[in-house]
Amino acid sequence: MIKTMTRLLVIACLALPFAACKKHEAPQAAVKPAMSAPKTDDRQAWVDYLNDVVPRHMAGIPNQPYVYLLPGESAADFQDQYDRMLEKAQSDVARGIISGNMLAYASPASAKMGDLVIAAFDGVPAGSMKGVRVVFIGKAADGERVKAAVAPAGVEYVFVDTDK
Repeated sequence: MIKTMTRLLVIACLALPFAACKKHEAPQAAVKPAMSAPKTDDRQAWVDYLNDVVPRHMAGIPNQPYVYLLPGESAADFQDQYDRMLEKAQSDVARGIISGNMLAYASPASAKMGDLVIAAFDGVPAGSMKGVRVVFIGKAADGERVKAAVAPAGVEYVFVDTDK
């Protein structure tokens, strides 16, 4: 009887610190639902949307992402912005993006952003971007075109459908 009591006390003493540790753990933060893509050309709505979507695809990416947001075609200087962003995207890709980086492309003008990504990846050597994640945020038809253009570079391709 005394042996049994002693064993129970020893077990209780050993279990107590573990039980106490559980009480001090921080409560798990609730995962908020993903935002829906804006249905307008409102730039701030798109910025807010990207601030929600891009971090959701950062798992395993240690570096700050390259984020390209092209305005809607209704913007007064759309063509100028498109040309500047195309030049920047081509320059970034040509310079070489190394493993552990992410490129995210989005726009209310999904077809034009698709054209931009395709042009930026034109001539990229096959397999030269292994370990790089490319996230295209747009319409399904454009997503397939972009996937075909970036796949030879060896990237991990992620498509986020703005129609859902």
